Amino acid sequence: MKSFLSNLAARLVLGLLWLLHWLPLGLQTLLGQGLGALLWRLGKSRRRIALRNLELCLPEKTPAEREAIARAHFGWLGRSFLERGMLWYASRERLSRLIQVEGDVKLAERSERPVMWLVPHFLALDVAGVSVLLNQSRHAGSIYQRQSNPVFDAAMRRGRLRFGNAEIFARSEGARALMRAIKRGDAFFNLPDMDFGARDAAFVPFFGVPAATLLAPSRMARALGMVVQPVVSEMLPGGQGWRIRFLEPWTDFPTDDAVADTARMNRWIEQEVRRLPEQYLWVHKRFKTRPEGEAGVY
Repeated sequence: MKSFLSNLAARLVLGLLWLLHWLPLGLQTLLGQGLGALLWRLGKSRRRIALRNLELCLPEKTPAEREAIARAHFGWLGRSFLERGMLWYASRERLSRLIQVEGDVKLAERSERPVMWLVPHFLALDVAGVSVLLNQSRHAGSIYQRQSNPVFDAAMRRGRLRFGNAEIFARSEGARALMRAIKRGDAFFNLPDMDFGARDAAFVPFFGVPAATLLAPSRMARALGMVVQPVVSEMLPGGQGWRIRFLEPWTDFPTDDAVADTARMNRWIEQEVRRLPEQYLWVHKRFKTRPEGEAGVY
């Protein structure tokens, strides 16, 4: 019975997202901001996590300034939830009009070496994935976190793969299939900045705080001879859509020092977060895993 009700709720949410995607994006933005305000009031745990992350990462700001960033973040977060309907159901033509692409989105097509897109967790990162599929022809792969609800998991997979030319691998399945795909020449859409524990990670500074950060971007790029191109996703105000910036590929990455590479990657992410602090994923427990003997921060 519990499973039935959970699946029914998921279908109702998906039906609502499908209905909302027909609305003008500006109206969806207003609804998303309203949802964000509701989440701010009701989501005490996530609100507390966001404020704690901001306290750790931006100590130079006053509590009032950090709260303002967190409140704005929840507005963008609510909008990002509703815009899943756009990404999963809107036409190719509509999305192409709304996604502004800057930089060399077609690098992977020309490169003789496989390309790793390095995409931090800004709230529009799913839009970055769509922009890749709409604007270049190289087959691409990514890793995703399998959802606990099978109805929602299936919808997410369909939505992310509906333009074809891509494959996603559940993190729980390991990396072997992904590695084989990259060796065939596939590009890799890599999300490098979440806390997955201490395994295969190092504690490197993120805003001056030791953060368990996967060494895989450096190790994989070195082992497979990959070109690393950073990508930043941004939600634009009102009904303007999104901006995806494909930056110049790094010429100094990877090196033979994976820890130094990972620290360099975190410094770049910090730089981008300072440029757009309201849209970074502050509700994730980025500092959940602590060095041995160090107390938890949440």
